[in-house]
Amino acid sequence: MLAYRHAFHAGNHADVLKHCVLQQVLAYMNQKDKPYWVIDTHAGAGMYSLASDYANKKSEYKDGIARLWEQNDLPEILQEYVDLIRVCNVKGDWTLYPGSPEVIRRSIRADDRVRLFELHPTDFAILEDHFERDRQAKLFKADGFASLKALLPPPTRRAVIFMDPPYELKSDYLKVVEALREGIKRFAEGVYIVWYPILTRGDHIDLIESLSELSNKTLNISMTVQEPDQDGFGMLGSGLFMINPPWTLAESMQTVMPYLTEHLAQFEGASFDISESVA
Repeated sequence: MLAYRHAFHAGNHADVLKHCVLQQVLAYMNQKDKPYWVIDTHAGAGMYSLASDYANKKSEYKDGIARLWEQNDLPEILQEYVDLIRVCNVKGDWTLYPGSPEVIRRSIRADDRVRLFELHPTDFAILEDHFERDRQAKLFKADGFASLKALLPPPTRRAVIFMDPPYELKSDYLKVVEALREGIKRFAEGVYIVWYPILTRGDHIDLIESLSELSNKTLNISMTVQEPDQDGFGMLGSGLFMINPPWTLAESMQTVMPYLTEHLAQFEGASFDISESVA
């Protein structure tokens, strides 16, 4: 199935969480001189127009990034994230939202490298055009789950592996676990980041349990911001499960998550959780 298009969801509450955290992980990686790779297994189109029909079909960005644009009391980490998006909107009209490939490109250094996988033919074509002159990046129209192991370990022995699948099929949850299990066998020291949706059916619970068995150095950051729709469905929130996370990240996000949850909340029961396991 290739029906999923992230353009419908660009800039929503899940994007805010995942891209804010991704930016901080890369900032941490930049503290060492040695170059590193970033591997994005489900890259999407790279950049999204918030003025498009796709984005405005449900206007999810209005309950996401749009709630942060004009805030003047953002915690430093959120300010850095909003500043990155501002740079993407040179005209100052807030019509563009960067996907993970663009967040990565604007966060890494000249000697670092990017490997992007995208299977959807339309999104890959857009991504290819967007990165046409970028010598740091290599793009692959391929299955990121199946292709990951061929890139590990990277020549630099430093890498961030970012997995943001659409979870169109329930089998995606199993593929995430298998891809990470294989990845860790080949490259145990890598920083692995998995995004997941929080749905009413609770698939994320089993996913987190399975991922937790793969390592004793983990961090899980999640946020629930909305109630189920009238039919009892919908994405209630999302989370990021990390293996070998930066040791400073859990503490720094303690200053971010209360603010983020409060400002993105769509019901009174909104909440967040930060759970860390360190050997």
